[in-house]
Amino acid sequence: MAFNKRIKIKHLLDSGKVGEQVTLMGWVRTKRSNKNVAFIALNDGSTIHNYQVVADPNAISEDLLKKVTTGACIKVQGEIVASQGSGQSTELTVNTLEILGEADPEKYPLQPKKHSMEFLRENAHLRMRTNTFGAVFRVRHALAFAVHKYFNDKGFFYIHTPIITSSDAEGAGETFKVTTLDLKNPPLNENGDINYKEDFFEREANLTVSGQLEGELAAMALSEIYTFGPTFRAENSNTTRHLAEFWMIEPEMAFYDAEDNQDLAEDFLQYVIAYALENCKEDLEFLDKRAAEEEAAKKADQRSDMGLLERLQFVTQNSFERITYTEAIEILRNSKPNKKKKFSYLIEEWGADLQSEHERFLVEKHFKKPVILTDYPKEIKSFYMRQNEDGKTVAAMDILFPGIGEIVGGSQREERLDKLTQRMDELDIPQKEMWWYLETRKFGATPHAGFGLGFERLVQFVTGMGNIRDVIAFPRTPGNVEF
Repeated sequence: MAFNKRIKIKHLLDSGKVGEQVTLMGWVRTKRSNKNVAFIALNDGSTIHNYQVVADPNAISEDLLKKVTTGACIKVQGEIVASQGSGQSTELTVNTLEILGEADPEKYPLQPKKHSMEFLRENAHLRMRTNTFGAVFRVRHALAFAVHKYFNDKGFFYIHTPIITSSDAEGAGETFKVTTLDLKNPPLNENGDINYKEDFFEREANLTVSGQLEGELAAMALSEIYTFGPTFRAENSNTTRHLAEFWMIEPEMAFYDAEDNQDLAEDFLQYVIAYALENCKEDLEFLDKRAAEEEAAKKADQRSDMGLLERLQFVTQNSFERITYTEAIEILRNSKPNKKKKFSYLIEEWGADLQSEHERFLVEKHFKKPVILTDYPKEIKSFYMRQNEDGKTVAAMDILFPGIGEIVGGSQREERLDKLTQRMDELDIPQKEMWWYLETRKFGATPHAGFGLGFERLVQFVTGMGNIRDVIAFPRTPGNVEF
């Protein structure tokens, strides 16, 4: 069969020459026929473009051509010829055609018509065959590759932090438990509690919510590291911005302060977005048109001032606005939406936890550019963030992007043992369980910093997709663990 002799459609469009004999394999998008010829649009996932294959019913049997239906997988061999139609310069005249996999047109869900996003989520096992999802997942791949390239080129080391852990890095408590115990009849202690000594790890365990704490340990030896792996939040949140299973990028750097951290995060974001713009041009042009159609259907006051491509270029070409939380609160408190009570969560006093609507106002209406917010109140941030001299704030930063709000969260970490243990005591975080983390503050402590980026939020921003469930192949959300 010589499968390895096939040429990908992307390579054929880039470098195929008239007169060449080639083998193509892919899935049929459409077929139209007249008495003299059948035109087949073939796609193999390598590019958003289909390639036109022309089959002469005199050369290919009618019975075989009947099986060439939308969704079927075929192998064709033939000659590249100059195309008579518009849209592409060449096409393939078929010499031999083989059906690799049939698709019953009465049952195949993705017939050539417009499908709703909800319908495609219900058919996530097939949705990557559509133009939209093919484009999204090619862009996702490019962004993932760019992440590794960026950090590798900067001398960072890639660390695989554990997926099963006994710590809850964020203190959120929204964790998925991991156990081998019989849930119908768990072993009990004398006091009636579950006896975890009989569990696989002999203690309570859960899926990780972050690789940060372990990442800090690695940075205390290798200086600059990053993690890029799956994380889990058992948050019962049915929104367009939340997933129960998602991928996180978390660099941790020794000898970095809060400003160094901000500089790195800004440079990193601009680099990976520029990489996608350069390497996913056709997919992003398609997604730009798709986003424009979605924008046109929105109310005038909800529309974005920029198209997708324009927004991506703007982010890569302009430095981010940097302001403190305190300055942001003043801007929000005096804003029209706040004074006219248009915000769902009104800003009345310092210390309020900012919501997505506030973040988007700062980015989209006030500054009209990405914003780095710094120096948050310590009460609304995690225990490991370095306390500022004012005693009220911590050296935290969030990066806010148009359309999605927070895309990066990070901080300089608290390297002073006394300050860290004091904060843990205030929040009732048991020092005994975190002995290993505290020891890095006892032996060779140094100022260090890091941040976390939810990869799906980044993919959502770059592709312009309205729902985070549409930028991960098989989304995990409350009530949904299909596929």
